[in-house]
Amino acid sequence: MPDKSIDVAEVRGLVDTDPDTLLVDVRTPAEYENAHIPGSVNLPLGQVDRHLERIVTDAGGRLVLVCQSGNRATQCQARLGAAGLTDTVVMTGGMNAWEAAGATVLRGRPRWALERQVRLVAGSIVLVSVLASLMWAPAVWVAAFIGAGLTFAAVTNTCAMGMMLTRLPYNQPRDAVDVEASLARIGTARGDSRS
Repeated sequence: MPDKSIDVAEVRGLVDTDPDTLLVDVRTPAEYENAHIPGSVNLPLGQVDRHLERIVTDAGGRLVLVCQSGNRATQCQARLGAAGLTDTVVMTGGMNAWEAAGATVLRGRPRWALERQVRLVAGSIVLVSVLASLMWAPAVWVAAFIGAGLTFAAVTNTCAMGMMLTRLPYNQPRDAVDVEASLARIGTARGDSRS
């Protein structure tokens, strides 16, 4: 199934005109807590496979999938589509595009986006290993390993480092995501309870 995506203006129009449209934010709970679109529900990408059958069976309308830049939402769309749920679209550019358009955002505890954290950690490891290789030549292989990992991440559209970073205490929300509440919202009419 080819991926379907829509831009921020189209998402805003859908939210205003179609009560059965639900925004499903597949970022980590900490990213969601930091900033999210009013009325969206948080169902982290890491939870989708565990609840795939229920999502596909219960979805009661179009799902607009949202992440930080669009990559994780596209992965989620592929998983849902392979399981039979085709009424999904990805918001092009994710929260980056939403905020750039000046759209309303609910803010919580500020923290860096996961992609930014990956760039910091990967870049720091490469820098330190290259500098260390000036004293001990084999240290350059650490930089090569990180480079290979980043290349693999780009080719497969996955990120093992990002998944590891989501487990750090810094990336844990004050309140755990209520997966059951998110799944319940996916399975019900949505025109009456936006918050």
